[in-house]
Amino acid sequence: MHIHPLITDTQALAELCARLATSEFVCVDTEFMRENTYWPELCLVQIADEKEAAAIDPLAPGLDLAPLLELLVKNEDVLKVFHAGGQDVEIVYNLTQDTPHPIFDTQVAMMAISQSEQIGYANLVESWLGITVDKGARFTDWSRRPLTERQIEYAIGDVTHLAKIFPRILRKLVKTGRGAWLDAEMEKLADPANYANDAGEAWKRIRATGRNPAVLGRLKALAAWRESEAQHKNIPRGRIMRDETLADLASHPPKSQGDLAKVRGLSTAWRDNDIGKRLMKVLEKAEPLPKEELPERAAPGAPLGKEGALVADLLKLLLKIRAREIDVAARLLTRSDEMEALAAGTRDLPVLKGWRYEVFGRDALELVEGRLGFTVRNGRLTMTRVEQVAEAQAEAAE
Repeated sequence: MHIHPLITDTQALAELCARLATSEFVCVDTEFMRENTYWPELCLVQIADEKEAAAIDPLAPGLDLAPLLELLVKNEDVLKVFHAGGQDVEIVYNLTQDTPHPIFDTQVAMMAISQSEQIGYANLVESWLGITVDKGARFTDWSRRPLTERQIEYAIGDVTHLAKIFPRILRKLVKTGRGAWLDAEMEKLADPANYANDAGEAWKRIRATGRNPAVLGRLKALAAWRESEAQHKNIPRGRIMRDETLADLASHPPKSQGDLAKVRGLSTAWRDNDIGKRLMKVLEKAEPLPKEELPERAAPGAPLGKEGALVADLLKLLLKIRAREIDVAARLLTRSDEMEALAAGTRDLPVLKGWRYEVFGRDALELVEGRLGFTVRNGRLTMTRVEQVAEAQAEAAE
């Protein structure tokens, strides 16, 4: 594979992207910094197909990323391959208000052909290529220039290895017939709605107890205000105020700005500074959360009862057995809250639809409805249909 020198000018980037546009796939990775900013600062982009690879310097003076973004977002003929690519896709979305498409994530794909739930990149390379990845540059400050040859070599390795691994993963998916299992997962990763930064939705990321409309209305208003402040200053939202402090203010709003000095997590300066004034105005104007926006009541845990909880535990045991039998990550099949809902009587669930129903859902439903049970054969826990056990017992009795 040909490795290009660091690309720092638009002409070289355009020529590279023109060649890559004829490939069936490109592997993509990014290096960025976000510790001190609200928006992640893109510092390096690595890209490769099976023939060539390059690192692109977005911080190079005068470099226009348009040819790269055109390839990633507009070219539907080239598959974009990432590993655990959520943050990489977010960066592309921030630059274009759109996402790479079509997309393939090797971390997600590994869930369909192994029991690995979130395999790291180093382990992926070790398992497929037998290569130990140099982790020495992982904590590099990628915004500092100049980059060393070792840093660039480390960064490009992320896509050159992936370009060798991806075709092998694809072949295994085809061989096992599990490629279709991943279609919805990949489309979900490419859905721009996952990356849109809607300040009005920010409150949903904050852990809050109860469904009091007044408290949640203040929480929503405060969370949106914090996003606006952080974006304006381009600093992490936690630098404005921690989640715990924000939730406390929503639950116990101060009567005056002077009372902000008594709030744990805020400095005494808030009692008379401008940001404190803005916060108090937000609290004053906050409206109770409309009924239709109230979060759904939590799935009843206690009402499940001891029997229901036991059924949920049996479903989790069945999941563990099935995942082991077919060598698939349990998380790809279903999740704990879904199994608890199934045990509680809910039937409109993803696990009871499509390929998940065929692979796991049918047996899970039969277990809940008493048609499937556990047996031990030769020291190994297996599943047996109840009628088969009854027939065997009848034959033995005869």
